Amino acid sequence: MFTIDAHLDLSMNALEWNRDLTRPVSEINAREVGLDDKPDRGNAVVSIPELRKGNIGLVVATQIARYVAPDNPLPGWHSPEQAWAQTQGQLAWYQAMVEKGEMTQIRNKVELENHVSLWHDGKESSQKPIGFILSLEGADSIVSLDYLEKAYESGLRALGPAHYGPGRYAFGTDASAPLSQKGKDLLRKMDELGIILDATHLCDLAFWDALEVFQGPIWASHNNCRALVDHNRQFSDEMIKALIDRGAVIGGAFDAWMLSPGWIRGKSTPKERNVTISTVLDHLDHICQLAGNVNHIGIGSDLDGAFGKEQCPWDLETIADLQKTPDLLQERGYSEKDIQQVMSGNWLNFLRKNWP
Repeated sequence: MFTIDAHLDLSMNALEWNRDLTRPVSEINAREVGLDDKPDRGNAVVSIPELRKGNIGLVVATQIARYVAPDNPLPGWHSPEQAWAQTQGQLAWYQAMVEKGEMTQIRNKVELENHVSLWHDGKESSQKPIGFILSLEGADSIVSLDYLEKAYESGLRALGPAHYGPGRYAFGTDASAPLSQKGKDLLRKMDELGIILDATHLCDLAFWDALEVFQGPIWASHNNCRALVDHNRQFSDEMIKALIDRGAVIGGAFDAWMLSPGWIRGKSTPKERNVTISTVLDHLDHICQLAGNVNHIGIGSDLDGAFGKEQCPWDLETIADLQKTPDLLQERGYSEKDIQQVMSGNWLNFLRKNWP
C-alpha cells in the first residue's frame, strides 16, 4: 500500500551520521561496526532502498540545527548563522539526491499529484524517486525573517518552531515558556508565506499561544498521546482535540521511549517492554476515539531520528516493515478505506486542502 511517512531526519543521517542512504541498510550498518561515537551505531533502519521496498513513496524530510546559548547544555551551534549553514549543507544533500534521481522535491499541488500518479502507475517501484516535502525541525537556524523567505524559496513547506529545550523562537520539549514576540512574528510570517505549522515539540504554553496566533494549516508530524505515556513531549487529550478542531493530522512516532512508560534510555529494550508496531497503533487509535473518526491520524515514524533498532518497535527490522501496519489495523477492525487514510490518504487530503 502506498505510504507517506511525515517525519524522517534523512539529511541529518547523511551528514552527521555519515550514512550513504542510497545503500542498503545492511551495508550502512556493516560500515559502522566498531564505531561508538553515536549510541545507535550499527542499528540503522532507514535507507532509500528500504523506503522503496516498503512502498513509502513520499516523506516529509527535515533540516535540523539547534542554536545553544552558553548556559544551554544541549548539543548545538554557538550562533544562528552556524545553524543556518548546517541546514544549507543539509539542503545541498537533498539537492544532490534530486540530481542523482534518488529523490524529488515536492513543493506544490501540481508536483504532488504528478508524484502520486507516478507511484500508482502499477510499475516496479525500485527505480522511482522518493518524493520529499522539506520541513525544518526547530527554527533556531532562521537568522531573521528574511532567512525564512530564503528557505521558502528553497522549498521549505513546513516548520516546527521548537525542538528540545529553549529555542530562539519557541521553547520545546523539557522546557516551558509562553511564545515570545519573536515567535509570534515568525508564525505570522509563516502564515503569509503559506508554510505549514508543525506543532510537534512545542511546550504546552507555546502550543496554546501558537494556535491562537497562527491562522494557517497545522499538523503534528510525529507525536503521541500523553494519556498513554505521561510526558511533556506527548500531547494531552485537550491538545489533541484542539488540533482536531483545526483539521490537523497527527503522525504516530515509533520512538520506543514515547511508547513505554518509564523507559530508561540505554537500559530499557523494546523486546523486554514489548514495544511493537501495534503499540504505536494504540496511540493512533486513542486519537481516533477522541476525533470520532479516522481522519486525523497518519505515520510520522521519526525512525533513525538519533535512535535505531535499539529503540524502535522490536517487530520492525527496517522502515519497510511499516507495511505490517495495514494488517494490524485490519485486525483492529479498521476498514480498507480507513487503512488507506492512515497510510497516506489523510496526509494527501491535508495537502490538497491547504496547498494553493
